[in-house]
Amino acid sequence: MNKKLRILEVNKAYYPHVGGIESLVRQYTEELGQIDGVEVQTLVCRDERGKTVYERVNGCEIVRAGSLGTYFSCPVSVSFIKLFKKMSAQADVVHINLPFPLADLAVMLSGFKGRLVLSWHSDIVKQKKLMFFYKPLLLKLLKRADCILTATQGHVDGSDFLPEFQYKCRILPYGIIPEEYLAVERVPFLTDKLTEPGRVKVFFTGRLVYYKGIDVLLKAFRRVRNCELFIAGTGELEKELKSFADKYGLSSKVHFLGFLPDEQLRQAYADCDIFVLPSVVKSEAFGIVQLEAMVYGKPVINTSLPSGVPHVSLHGKTGLTVPPSDTKLLAAAINKLAGDKNLRETLGRNAAERVKKHFDERDVIQLLYSYLSGGDNT
Repeated sequence: MNKKLRILEVNKAYYPHVGGIESLVRQYTEELGQIDGVEVQTLVCRDERGKTVYERVNGCEIVRAGSLGTYFSCPVSVSFIKLFKKMSAQADVVHINLPFPLADLAVMLSGFKGRLVLSWHSDIVKQKKLMFFYKPLLLKLLKRADCILTATQGHVDGSDFLPEFQYKCRILPYGIIPEEYLAVERVPFLTDKLTEPGRVKVFFTGRLVYYKGIDVLLKAFRRVRNCELFIAGTGELEKELKSFADKYGLSSKVHFLGFLPDEQLRQAYADCDIFVLPSVVKSEAFGIVQLEAMVYGKPVINTSLPSGVPHVSLHGKTGLTVPPSDTKLLAAAINKLAGDKNLRETLGRNAAERVKKHFDERDVIQLLYSYLSGGDNT
């Protein structure tokens, strides 16, 4: 009888916490646990102050370490460090999702000698002061790691830290299950909201925060012809963005949809003509929303950030890529696609095929299992 592979998944938080990395960790936990011969435990921190909680979520063993609160977007937890030492001692491989400085510290204090795999989701971009103190610990962790996983080569090339460790980096894309998206009921979700029927429908979804570049998109839209823009999401800039749209007379062709539940969000993807991801800072490391639009055969306009973003939808193949914060070129790209239905359809077909070929979640999980088990010899 073969020995089970015992995996310890580590992240800051877990479902029902809302976040891209949290969704991935849930995916990893649930789907790795379904592989024969694999045993998964997941260690995270509580979202709020409180004692450690042990629970099962969708049949998975989740430990939420007690927390003293969150500072600089990182939980503070003595319990986490103690639990990491105890749980890692029972694991064959520890898989840590970064950035998460507390986990770096826990590894060093635990004396863990087993296989260590890191998933590098992005550099820390905003907290410059934190990086002054964190950098030595991070470099030590990267040297200790057996394997470093990134979603695209752009994550490595655009990182301030990974090029030095490129020899141990491997590509593990993010994935979706196409059939789950394509099963949505097709309805004229955006079409019914058009101010002027027949206009081209441009769609954005995401948090309304600085690095998403929605302000750039709105400025660009003053130059856009025969289109209406639909913005789904909420965030700290919502009032400011709505005021900007009113000030510049965009209210008749810009629609703020607020938060959309999954079914309506997928109906919006399916009904749009163009999807735009105008992010301006490499805090946008991948943009899984690109995949969610592409699976419906929609061309994507993204930006040439030094991250994974332009490696998801490819310029001239599945959409168009423009420099970040360039309102003129962003408007020109939207006008180009809006005025050429055949180009939209060609790029859209390529986009759907790319998702099926390179970003199927089931293939991603098998690849992750290979990396965790050491099948790549790294």
